[in-house]
Amino acid sequence: MATLEELSSLYNEGTLIKKISAALIIKANDILVNIATSTPEQKAWAARAFASPHQEAHRVLKVVLADNASASVAQIKSASDVSIQNNVNDAVQLFIDADAGA
Repeated sequence: MATLEELSSLYNEGTLIKKISAALIIKANDILVNIATSTPEQKAWAARAFASPHQEAHRVLKVVLADNASASVAQIKSASDVSIQNNVNDAVQLFIDADAGA
């Protein structure tokens, strides 16, 4: 289990931010590709993600780290792309709902 200090040190970990940013862009693209079924809130989030992927990545990274706090730092850093994408997808929906006031 990662300590709070270790989790905090991962907030600015370059490789994780890059992976989260890439996963965000994939999620935003999925929303826009499926625009006919995407909600206005999802479309607004996707636009923000494309405009400021680095800023949005930092928001989402904190949720991903909190959701994986029971893992070790080594496990978090070596997470597979699929695992990261799934975590990002879940976190994005939380932010979409929160931003909409749900």
